[in-house]
Amino acid sequence: MATPNQTQRRATTSRRSAAAKRRSAAAKRAAATREAQQRTPVEQVQQAAERAVLIPVGAALTATDRVSEAVADLTRTYTTRETAQKQVERDLRRFERRGTTARNRVERQLKKTRTRVERLLRQRRTRAVRVVKRNRTQLERQAKNVRRDLERQSKAAQKRVEDAVATAQERVGTTA
Repeated sequence: MATPNQTQRRATTSRRSAAAKRRSAAAKRAAATREAQQRTPVEQVQQAAERAVLIPVGAALTATDRVSEAVADLTRTYTTRETAQKQVERDLRRFERRGTTARNRVERQLKKTRTRVERLLRQRRTRAVRVVKRNRTQLERQAKNVRRDLERQSKAAQKRVEDAVATAQERVGTTA
């Protein structure tokens, strides 16, 4: 493991190197600018005209090279009629295999997606069923408790009424 001094030394060296590269690039740009400024207007027009001619020529030569390479590849591939036919059949089989592979890949992805969606829907349905069942059970339990409480209160009220009637009858009977 590097010590802090070594790390610091490396960072300093790296910074110096980067600064030197920047100075070098700046010096090159300055030299190019000085050279451009030292040219006469006639030389500058001449250079612009040369560039205007040389760029299309270079592009045309590059295109020619690429066409030549393509033709050379085709002539090597299809030298005779038999080899051309074999190559075409080979290419067709390769294209078919590649198409089959792509189709199978898409089918696998679709199956995975369908399975994932079905699983997700099953999980959600199961959760929903559980929630509904739990809520129904709680509702039934609360309804039962409310009914029991109402019955108790009704019996208690009935008993109080009976007691009040009995007390009233006793008072009436004792006063008469």
